[in-house]
Amino acid sequence: MRVKRGVTTHAKHQKIRKATKGMQKHRRSSIKHGKQAVTKSLQYAYRDRRNRKRTFRQLWNARINAGARQNGTTYSLLIAGLKKANITLDRKVLAELAVSEPKAFTEVVKASKK
Repeated sequence: MRVKRGVTTHAKHQKIRKATKGMQKHRRSSIKHGKQAVTKSLQYAYRDRRNRKRTFRQLWNARINAGARQNGTTYSLLIAGLKKANITLDRKVLAELAVSEPKAFTEVVKASKK
């Protein structure tokens, strides 16, 4: 008895079409090119989820450094002072303090200098 494969093939194609929604030209209309586009886009998504963490940490470090320099110190001295003073604020929180609460950040800098 022969097996007709139309249903599964159609389902696979529908899956590709759904994933390529919003793409243009042959990436949307051709199954072959669409499959390649989806594969590549998933690779980019995986890579960039990791790169986002890197980029945000760079941004936080720059903001902390700017805030530290306004208070007469540098980023590296501030971080070293915080570790010595046993203050466990992460860089995300420090950056937020430096931007939105400069007075509180100044107090943190003073505590790190002791």
